[in-house]
Amino acid sequence: MLACKRILTGTTVSALRAHRSSKVVACGPVQRWLSSQTDGETRIANVLKERFPLAASLKVVDISGGCGAMYEIHIESNEFKGKRTIQQHQLVNQALKEEIQGMHGLRIFTDVPKH
Repeated sequence: MLACKRILTGTTVSALRAHRSSKVVACGPVQRWLSSQTDGETRIANVLKERFPLAASLKVVDISGGCGAMYEIHIESNEFKGKRTIQQHQLVNQALKEEIQGMHGLRIFTDVPKH
């Protein structure tokens, strides 16, 4: 934790201290922890909302530190029902065909809503 404190903002360090009792360990790009989405995250989320309008949940995170080179996507949609994981991921890749060209990597996590 001491090594990580040096890169964290004062606000983030205060938030981590408040959560210390819940055993939160944070290192890396935590500076964005309390901020809003990046332009890239918003753009990708909008494309996915358009392609999967009935998605039960959608989360897009720039995991490259804010430069837009790598994203992690979590999406739950009934459109994935009856499809294998590879087919679900292909649907997401097809929706993001244009955006993917400028990325180094993409992590996709898909699921069907439980309820």
